Amino acid sequence: METRQKGPVGRPRGFDADEALEKAMRVFWERGYEGAGLTDLTSAMGISRTSMYAAFGNKEDLFRKALERYEEGPAAYVARALRKPTAREVAGAFLDGAVHTSTRPGCPSGCLGVQGSLAAGETGRAARDLLADWRNEGVTRLRDRFRQAVDDGDLPAGADPAVLARYLMTVANGISVQAAGGAGRDDLQQVADVALRGWPPA
Repeated sequence: METRQKGPVGRPRGFDADEALEKAMRVFWERGYEGAGLTDLTSAMGISRTSMYAAFGNKEDLFRKALERYEEGPAAYVARALRKPTAREVAGAFLDGAVHTSTRPGCPSGCLGVQGSLAAGETGRAARDLLADWRNEGVTRLRDRFRQAVDDGDLPAGADPAVLARYLMTVANGISVQAAGGAGRDDLQQVADVALRGWPPA
């Protein structure tokens, strides 16, 4: 039974919301949006459905918050990669991050952004659309970074930033799917290394 105590705004709160969200993120990461039932989520979070709704909203709201947590935590490698000084280093750090996050010990295999709604039906449409937008935003950020690289002379003038960005995202998504299927880190790192052999020179 939950311990009830008044939070700073007077709402009963007997659990650590940050810890609960971390656990929900892992359930979604492992089971996908549709595969994560409310009982699975509340059991992992250690709270009742009433408390979940009060703190996080409905399942779709919870998933959105879990994705934000994933972006700030396991997927923070994307933001770090974009800060690398050269386009080649950006690409390398992005794919290395995809490999390490998809094969992180103690975490579900694959990527929440890919696995979360691969098999989503009609009830998972909102989650599927959210994740598609999330992945597309990643492509946009990479594209903008590579446009800057072309302007700086770090990429050749004939390079297509949009194609390079989409290429990297496609490889990263494939790495996630392979990891979820049991591929190991070493094998996937070799894939990432091969993917960069044809990277356009400055």
